[in-house]
Amino acid sequence: MRKICVVGLGYIGLPTAAVFANNGWDVQGVDINPSAVDAINKGTIHIEEVGLESLVSKAVEEGNLKASEKVKQADCFIISVPTPINDEHKANLEYVKNACETILGVIKNGDTVIVESTIPPRTMDDVIAPIFASSKFQVGEDIYLAHCPERVLPGRIVIEVVENDRIIGGINKASTDAAAEIYATFVTGKLLKTSALSAEMSKLMENTYRDVNIALANELVKISNKLGIDALEVIGLANHHPRVNLHLPGPGVGGHCLAVDPYFIMEKAPVESQLISNARSINNSMPDFVVEQVMKLVESQKSKIAILGLTYKGNIDDIRESPAMDIVEKLLDVGFSLGIHDPHVSQENLKIKNSSFAEAIEDAECILVLTDHNEFKELDEKVIIDNMKYPRILDTKNCLIIKSEEITYVNFGNLAEKNKFITVES
Repeated sequence: MRKICVVGLGYIGLPTAAVFANNGWDVQGVDINPSAVDAINKGTIHIEEVGLESLVSKAVEEGNLKASEKVKQADCFIISVPTPINDEHKANLEYVKNACETILGVIKNGDTVIVESTIPPRTMDDVIAPIFASSKFQVGEDIYLAHCPERVLPGRIVIEVVENDRIIGGINKASTDAAAEIYATFVTGKLLKTSALSAEMSKLMENTYRDVNIALANELVKISNKLGIDALEVIGLANHHPRVNLHLPGPGVGGHCLAVDPYFIMEKAPVESQLISNARSINNSMPDFVVEQVMKLVESQKSKIAILGLTYKGNIDDIRESPAMDIVEKLLDVGFSLGIHDPHVSQENLKIKNSSFAEAIEDAECILVLTDHNEFKELDEKVIIDNMKYPRILDTKNCLIIKSEEITYVNFGNLAEKNKFITVES
């Protein structure tokens, strides 16, 4: 049985390790978090992802997956560690570089190193390859090096890591072929062979495309609010055109892909990436826009606001780069008191209290929906009416179904009408 070592057991690394382990590989997962290592070795998981725990449990029980804090010899090494941005919006590659340097102690001739972490263009050529070239190995001959970025949707990772087409970007043709042979053991989608440089840029553009299109929808919301237009109706009508697919607006863009990847392009070509830069600015402005709308809906800046959802998308537990977290901080800075409710986020990951729904909305003047969890789509309207000071909702995800006329419901479609609603109530 061939051995594979997955370095980094987070939202991408652990599903990757589990899928390999359930497809004929002897997998060693490596992470610096001892509690994560302990949980995995017990057959449980430390993150929320549909279908993942059963895969991990099965692999551990059958002896095909073991977790450790140290790397060991293997035939293939997959690097799946974070690449966050720093305060200057540039990529922090320290985790990737440290992982590569750690591998140097155990790598041998014939091994393949695959970087799945998202990285700026030219990182494989200018940063990663030199690390291995500085040792005794001839990159592309003694060892093989490739960038094979993940392209999966949280909540569907264990499905899409298998079924999606996979970009295989080797440092040379031999490296591309070696990496493709490895993924061919379980990927049912197409294996798209290319260069490392094209693989880097392709992954970044996939997420940048979505970020730019979300920015267009968010800008439409602002324009429509000024002109008294229903932005959501406009999007629905425009999307009836056979060649138009406007994205949906929201409170901002979060997660470790859409909110981060465009900066990797801007870092390398700042003058040329004007549209990408403007889109980032628009999406980054949405938390302030949301706070402005809240301030128009309530009586004073001392009012209580109930926050529903802290994660950057629905039905996951990931709060990385979440605009909801930014909005919470801005509301607190203004002076609002907050009730917080997110059934997917554990208290240990938060500095603020995560309450029950009833506790969060008690005496609140407005419910602010920031995440489209399934639990929020049909709320108990009687509980809202009985417990809130004023039963008002601002739904930035347009995900609620509200039937009672006693509840003032505002979304990004009827923002222009909100002042009329509040005047009637007062």
